[in-house]
Amino acid sequence: MTAAVGAYLGLFLAAFLAATVLPAQSETALVVLILTGDYPVVALVTVASVGNILGSVVNWSLGRGIARFRTRRWFPVSAKSLDAAGRWYGRYGKWSLLASWLPVIGDPITVAAGILRVPLATFLVLVSVAKVGRYAVLALATGAWS
Repeated sequence: MTAAVGAYLGLFLAAFLAATVLPAQSETALVVLILTGDYPVVALVTVASVGNILGSVVNWSLGRGIARFRTRRWFPVSAKSLDAAGRWYGRYGKWSLLASWLPVIGDPITVAAGILRVPLATFLVLVSVAKVGRYAVLALATGAWS
């Protein structure tokens, strides 16, 4: 495996895991790779975005498939987080998915979207705008796109 493939794969995995209910962070990996100057910024933002969006789809699927277990102790999102996400969703509807990039509440919002049966196409459009937007802003903040 080449260094480039390893870098892209590592970024993808970090972004994917960061979007699931597992604790992970992808922003640092993206910024470090941008600052090396060894990789095209558009490619890095794309890889991070795709990984993060797919991780959110896992959450949506989780909400669709195992919502009946949400009161169980092992359910991966706490009742408190899910209630907060539900209130956020109740207030803003599908547009709350634009906040899916936010720490703490973003992942539960994507699970709540699955529980509430948000259509996958709507989910993908709104989550994609949020996730790509976050990584693009991060790239801008590093001075990569000036």
